[in-house]
Amino acid sequence: MADPGDTATPAAVVSSPWDDVPDDFFLSASISPPTPPPAPAPIPSTSPPAPSALRSASLPVTSIPPASASASFSGSLHRAIAPQPIHPSHSLPAFSAASLPAVADVCPPPPGPHHSNSLSEFAASASQSRVHRPPPRAAVRADRPPPLELRPRPPRESQSGIALCALACCAAPGAGASTHLWAAGEAGVRVWDLADAFRSPTSPRRWGDEASAPFRESRKTPPAICLVADPGRGLVWSGHTNGRIMGWGADPGPEAGERIGWDAHRGPVFAMVISPYGDLWSGSEGGIIKVWNGQAIEKSLALEREEKCKASLLVERSFIDLWTMVSDGGACPLPSVDVKLLLSDNSRSKVWSAGYLSFALWDSRTKDLLKVVNVDGQVDTRFDVLSAQDPYGHETKQNLFSSPKKEKARSPVNFFQRSRNALMGAADAVRRVAAKAGFGDDTRRIEALVMSMDGMIWTGSANGSVAQWDGSGNRLQEFQHHSSSVQSIFNFGTRLWVGYMDGNIQLLDLDGNLLGGWIAHSSPILSMAVGSSYIFTLAGHGGVRGWNLSSPGPADSILRSELTEKETSYKNIEYMKVLVCSWNVGQEKASYESLRAWLKFPTQEVGVVVVGLQEVEMGAGFLAMSAAKET
Repeated sequence: MADPGDTATPAAVVSSPWDDVPDDFFLSASISPPTPPPAPAPIPSTSPPAPSALRSASLPVTSIPPASASASFSGSLHRAIAPQPIHPSHSLPAFSAASLPAVADVCPPPPGPHHSNSLSEFAASASQSRVHRPPPRAAVRADRPPPLELRPRPPRESQSGIALCALACCAAPGAGASTHLWAAGEAGVRVWDLADAFRSPTSPRRWGDEASAPFRESRKTPPAICLVADPGRGLVWSGHTNGRIMGWGADPGPEAGERIGWDAHRGPVFAMVISPYGDLWSGSEGGIIKVWNGQAIEKSLALEREEKCKASLLVERSFIDLWTMVSDGGACPLPSVDVKLLLSDNSRSKVWSAGYLSFALWDSRTKDLLKVVNVDGQVDTRFDVLSAQDPYGHETKQNLFSSPKKEKARSPVNFFQRSRNALMGAADAVRRVAAKAGFGDDTRRIEALVMSMDGMIWTGSANGSVAQWDGSGNRLQEFQHHSSSVQSIFNFGTRLWVGYMDGNIQLLDLDGNLLGGWIAHSSPILSMAVGSSYIFTLAGHGGVRGWNLSSPGPADSILRSELTEKETSYKNIEYMKVLVCSWNVGQEKASYESLRAWLKFPTQEVGVVVVGLQEVEMGAGFLAMSAAKET
């Protein structure tokens, strides 16, 4: 009986041509398997074999491949090319195959067995675009003069609470005394003796200052935001965010404590300057400017240290509030903006005060207000009205201040003056609010102010322009050599040094012509100071560099060639392990504690940890906010 599962199909009924072949043929014959394809050529590597020690940022001698062993791959095409030199890291240069002895001397194999599991190096062909090229890491850059690294760039995390923001140079009193560079920071003030600029620190330093030149620092104080040197008294004045002014002795230094200090303002002290009469001018919020009598400061400094409280009280009561002095019954010609800059014109006995979009000129002897001008050089009309002579003005002031109980004199001229001042004040307030909100020309705000040796005043604006003014407040001409915002200007001799937001520095002559420029830092140049034939620049990341005052010049190329030839004598080699990983945070916040719990840091040999986060801020709330912003 046939099995119902063995039902014949039409294809099975048709006879096959293999039916006549005997069964012995299939038992004796065999088909050989196909030959496997040849193994692809190994990818050329610049690392030694697995048994030997490996590193990721160096080029061992035994791992340099010949020219014929290097290849670049594009799709399915293979063509041999000359080996591309690996770009140098922060501390290791690139060497070609012809410089084997130099590699053996400068790049020894990394010590320790913990480098045995490092990944092999692979050098890919670089793109022609500068975006995909690694930055140059030569010993000396060819596009700028060799600098003096007074304080190399510290790690960003190490600057929390100790960031620097201003520089000032002051020589200690006495014959043959060295020059000191002072810096104001969030933790107080610090000072470098420029005679020790090339020495290594003898004591351990905090994180971020290991490679810095030896310095001394003060006790912890409220954040200091401005500095001014007073060489006549042998002091350096610092203004702080809590409104306090402190005076530090140039000798013995800040570690001895401040010589004098008092509460000067209710808000932060943004700017200070010393007048030719020895008075100390300070600017704060809302246009407040106070003048501290120089004679009172001298008397306070003559007191003993035990009488510090008495000395502070003596100076604190000797100030003159210029805002109150120029006000007329509540109307003040000064704009109520923060006084960011102060400048003393000793040759004309004037003091310049600058806000965001206006200047004020003062007589440094009588403390009278001379002129109020805006950034275009136009005189403020409110000041002209207040300065107009009228027969009722003196009588009105006399009645206001001498007989307060009597009826005050009223005149139509005074009424119209007050009404116009009130309207102009309201318009000025609206203009300031519009500028801060982005509706005004805020790119013309004043960022820097300096006086040159020929008596001209120079200002730097946020749009990158540099303007020249005469001593009377008349705008003469404007120069535009760079598009980035001006952050600082300094004059020395016949040169103007201009620092920009993007880290560039430019040199101008007294006629405004561009002499040269280079990239000084990778962040904004906040402040500059001159001392010991160097001009020092402070960057936003905390680095301090000194540039020779003769730069750019022929001495730069000579020094650059000498440093390049002797690179092996001062270069340090550092080996570092980099841990690269990816983490899907699942629309949650990646906190430091969760990251540490996830990694657990099993070894202390990892120098850098790079974590790529996935699905960050992709929750429903984020999507709803994005949709709301689009609509």
